[in-house]
Amino acid sequence: MNAEMNVLLASHGTQGAMAAEQAAIDNCKKGDHLHHLLVVPTLWQGMTGDDWLNNGVTRDRYRRYIESELSKEVEETVSRVKQKAEQHDLIYTQQVVVGEPEDCLLDASNKEEYNLIVMGSHRPKGESGLRSRMLTKKLTRKLTTPIKMVPHPNE
Repeated sequence: MNAEMNVLLASHGTQGAMAAEQAAIDNCKKGDHLHHLLVVPTLWQGMTGDDWLNNGVTRDRYRRYIESELSKEVEETVSRVKQKAEQHDLIYTQQVVVGEPEDCLLDASNKEEYNLIVMGSHRPKGESGLRSRMLTKKLTRKLTTPIKMVPHPNE
């Protein structure tokens, strides 16, 4: 790859992640490489309603619905970031994986050499939504690439 800057963006479409997307693009110049890592956490797999009130047909129908909604969200996020990257003449690649966010980020960062990893900070207290605990001691000890933590827009 001939790009001078190789940036790994960890983003999943939330408000904080969108701030990270913009910061990653702002850190790049024409011709730089932006690799977009989008992790679908494994926790969604347990949301199939497997209690005794549901039968197999209902669980399968609900699982297909959840998968469809997740696919739509992933497509929207990838499309938005790709469009912004192309507007700034960046080389854009993306990777969508299912797994634990921390492990997926470590794995992606070990597969290629990056100059910078960009990700959003924790969601502020009082903001609705899932609380990601991506930046852990394990992650900060094992990453060898500089990390840019972008503040949530409501902080």
